[in-house]
Amino acid sequence: MEANFNMLAKTLSGLEEILAQELRLLGASDVKTGVRNVSFSGDTGFMYKANLCCRTAIKILKPITTFTVNDEEDLYNAVKSIDWDAYLKPTDTFAVHATTTGEKFTHSKYVALKAKDALVDQFRDKHGKRPNVDLKFPDLGIDIHIRYNRCTISLDSSGASLHHRGYRTSTNIAPINEVLAAGILLLSGWKGHTDFLDPMCGSGTMLIEAAMIACNIPANLNRKQFGFERWADWDPDLYEVIENAALKKVKEFHFTIKGFDRASSAVYKAQENIKNAQLEDFITVEQQDFFRTEKETERHLQMVFNPPYGERLAVDMEDFYSKIGDTLKQNYPDTEAWFITSNLEALKHVGLRTSRKIKLYNAKLESRLVKYDIYEGSKKGKKQ
Repeated sequence: MEANFNMLAKTLSGLEEILAQELRLLGASDVKTGVRNVSFSGDTGFMYKANLCCRTAIKILKPITTFTVNDEEDLYNAVKSIDWDAYLKPTDTFAVHATTTGEKFTHSKYVALKAKDALVDQFRDKHGKRPNVDLKFPDLGIDIHIRYNRCTISLDSSGASLHHRGYRTSTNIAPINEVLAAGILLLSGWKGHTDFLDPMCGSGTMLIEAAMIACNIPANLNRKQFGFERWADWDPDLYEVIENAALKKVKEFHFTIKGFDRASSAVYKAQENIKNAQLEDFITVEQQDFFRTEKETERHLQMVFNPPYGERLAVDMEDFYSKIGDTLKQNYPDTEAWFITSNLEALKHVGLRTSRKIKLYNAKLESRLVKYDIYEGSKKGKKQ
């Protein structure tokens, strides 16, 4: 039986605990949260599983060595001392990505270049030829993380960021990152036990992620490729076993998932993406102005959405957020409403008391995920 090894899952700020919980439920051991990352242990099969199933991971890295570095020469020598023949052939391609913290190493691109030189020089010395760099589709992605004087070299098992699920071919002006959308849904407690509405659905990301959670569909089932598929030890038979086991856990969903958007172009894009994700049986999208709608059933409703912030879409924010509050209060009794915004000033105009407020980042924008509980009887009281 193959021994477990250490791995690191990268994520977005504020989603560390959610990702740790995901990894534990999938069967990881030694799970520990860090800053925008979670460390854990597992075997090769679990590495495949984490990439396939984790909704809130951006990358799954496999560290291969850690050492102390005081200057660029230390870095060069340490990288050159690694046996790169175990991971690459001279005819392969590679890419190096670096992140640095501290005063000694301040230019991550220079660190990546120095590491690249060391690897290439080793191949030239050994074989008389070298692998080429391919930043888009490398056979091997190498991740370098320097924190003060500690350097960790990892292999990138994911390839392209795991937020690239593979279903989104059409987007609007300000689409939400798929990992952030999944994280918001999991933070909201969404499990697929009620009806669901995204009243400002844009290109449908929140709807698709909600359906995948409700049906327990692996998050990255629609991806065309993972980084590990180009590795020397890639085991397609093992991956097939892992994928089939995950698909056996897919479950039925007995409620509705619906999206509204005022723009017909957004509705069309959402429908295209839903079709790409093969979720047309679970999600419906309508061209509707949320402010002119009301709750369609007596059942409890969970609402999660990403309204405009005023960053890239020209909207009168005070009026817009005031209308959100009025519509919820008057037309959506027995509803749990969550939304994310970076416009903290506009948030004051919703006119409802938040029951939860969680700090997150949408790209580089500091944001708040807020929850409003709209109780049964609000609408009746208003009419009386």
